[in-house]
Amino acid sequence: MQATFYVIEKPRYREQPLLLVCRIAALCLATGKAVSILVRDRAQAEALDALLWEFDDDAYIPHQIAGEDEDDAITPVLIVPPEVDVPARPLMINLRDQPVAGPCERVLEVVPAEPEHRGPLRERWKHYRQRGWALETHRM
Repeated sequence: MQATFYVIEKPRYREQPLLLVCRIAALCLATGKAVSILVRDRAQAEALDALLWEFDDDAYIPHQIAGEDEDDAITPVLIVPPEVDVPARPLMINLRDQPVAGPCERVLEVVPAEPEHRGPLRERWKHYRQRGWALETHRM
């Protein structure tokens, strides 16, 4: 298993971190594997849902908020609020404070631009490393 940490550095992602999540979701979709985006709360789910429709005029990312209709199993990109329980998918974008616990091929973590907000990500790095996962970092 692998964990990839995307460190926010570019001004456009500093201003709108969910824009980076949209970019990562597009990269995941290009692999042909199903992806879940684990969001912090319902408000973040709705904001991400809206942004995925409009972030790139040339990209279409089929997605939905989990639990809102019966198509969860066939939707390539699933936005998962904490109160909704769904099976793990091969790719998991994690925006929550806890590490991903379920089985998957790859976890993608978004690291805040502000160093003072990176504590939970350092703990997740240690968590994945202790489990023998391959780790990598990309500066975005």
